[in-house]
Amino acid sequence: MKKYVALLLIGAITMVLVACSSDEENPPTVAPTPQPEPTQAPASNDVVASTIVDIAVEDGRFGTLVTALQAAGLVDTLAGEGPFTVFAPTDDAFAALPDGVVAGLLEDVPALTDVLTYHVVSGSVLAEQVVGLTSATTLQGEDVTVAVNDGSVMIDGANVIITDIIGSNGVIHVIDAVILPSAIAASLATPEDAMDSMVVSKTIVDIAVEDGRFGTLVTALQAAGLVDTLAGDGPFTVFAPTDDAFAALPDGVVAGLLEDIPALTDVLTYHVVAGSVLAEQVVGLTSATTLQGEDVTFAVNDGSVMIDGANVIITDIIGSNGVIHVIDAVILP
Repeated sequence: MKKYVALLLIGAITMVLVACSSDEENPPTVAPTPQPEPTQAPASNDVVASTIVDIAVEDGRFGTLVTALQAAGLVDTLAGEGPFTVFAPTDDAFAALPDGVVAGLLEDVPALTDVLTYHVVSGSVLAEQVVGLTSATTLQGEDVTVAVNDGSVMIDGANVIITDIIGSNGVIHVIDAVILPSAIAASLATPEDAMDSMVVSKTIVDIAVEDGRFGTLVTALQAAGLVDTLAGDGPFTVFAPTDDAFAALPDGVVAGLLEDIPALTDVLTYHVVAGSVLAEQVVGLTSATTLQGEDVTFAVNDGSVMIDGANVIITDIIGSNGVIHVIDAVILP
């Protein structure tokens, strides 16, 4: 009996050892732990949906630039595929231009287009690349110069004050001054040159005709045969009465003048001074000799300028051959 029990134990131990040996030779299969798939960085146009035009519109510091782009018909261009690099002047930069220059450019689309495209370079040029350049060719065709001084970057004479505003179709670098193509920059070397025809192509007569506030003045100039004179080389400074100013004359005066050409000519030429006299110069005068021959008098009261008895209500409307200052009354010899 004892022998039989011993045999059973030996058999059981043998079976256990065989089973363990089988497990070692064929270990259980364990499912691998899933590994995360590598991800790819999104393309830049997936990161930024706004074009450089969208950014300029939404930013709030580029109102004048946006207005100029609209006037020049360049919005669709700069909202296109690009890519573009825009050196964007702030509103303060435009405001620092001489009086009347922005208004004049907005009236002269070819010149305005030259100025705006002079601020744009083809391709996306980030700040780290800009600092390695000495110049870059603009869409206008001329090169801007790039200089690095004490860690600050300058484009022509403008400081780059903010870099790398990324849009879906390019990049904006903000500058603190308006940069100008050589011909236009030369025309603005002094205030007197602001009326140069390279900046503004419309004469003071063209401006008066198109403005809409000077219908009676234009009719009078035509009746007196003075249109060709005031559309000539000049330059002239015209103190232009509005239609309301003519309407304020006593009944029958305008009709009477239109029938009396010598008297009409005297009245009209009494509103014109030879030369381009900007507002900043007018305030320093006490009188000026008109084309009619007599002097008009100037006075400054509480910051307002008066010529004879008329208030100057708008200044420095720049034409290619002179400047218009708008007055609220007809002045008479």
